[in-house]
Amino acid sequence: MGKIISIANQKGGVGKTTTTINLAAALGNLNKQVLIIDMDPQGNSSRGVGIDINAIKNTLFEALINQKNVNDVIKSTSYKGIDIIPSNLNLANFGITISNVTNQPHNRLKETMEQIKKKYDYVLIDCPPSLGLLTINALTASNSILIPVQCEYFAMEAIAQILGTISEVKRLHNPNLEIEGFVLTMFDTHTNLSSEIAQEVRSLFKENTFISVIPRNVSIPEATAKLMPVSEYRPTSAGSVSYAALAKELLDHEQNK
Repeated sequence: MGKIISIANQKGGVGKTTTTINLAAALGNLNKQVLIIDMDPQGNSSRGVGIDINAIKNTLFEALINQKNVNDVIKSTSYKGIDIIPSNLNLANFGITISNVTNQPHNRLKETMEQIKKKYDYVLIDCPPSLGLLTINALTASNSILIPVQCEYFAMEAIAQILGTISEVKRLHNPNLEIEGFVLTMFDTHTNLSSEIAQEVRSLFKENTFISVIPRNVSIPEATAKLMPVSEYRPTSAGSVSYAALAKELLDHEQNK
């Protein structure tokens, strides 16, 4: 299996799902095989690549709780190099039901993923906007975490919280978990605030902040509304170009290690 990366930040609206889908598409366009794991009961990553979450019977929940073979839960997409393990609102019952299944609830995703054939270069886990058991499962199963940071007020407060969670997961469950990097999202060149937040993040986390910045670009939400990656919707848009740059930078991280 390739590298497993959780895309996480307990703050909502920072671009986790958008980054998951568009980074996956950019990696696919670079001839990488990518699996998205939709760890959010809202199922937005699943919808974002064209899955009807109300029609599917086998989801991540069935794999985690009912031990459905995860290979039977994986769905192909119409986008190059991308498969997905979809989710829907059933996953919201994970915390309630997992205690009846195992005495190591934090480890369930990691155990489930052992069934996956070694055919993916990257596994991207789209985490919910919380630091609950679903996110803990994702971080326990991951090699690293990529943290989208929206360039707005309270960004640093959210970073402090996710760093605390990472520290706890490393101490208790996954000592090898690394920070892949902070990704500055929704950067608005017309406001001083975006520049100030970006400068603050870079000054505190120099080596762990991606050079690539995701701008506010109308093509990104338009692509989301059409349930497709921005690289498919408008390949030459600023949003598409920025995610392509992020994917290349991610690959460079691996080559430089």
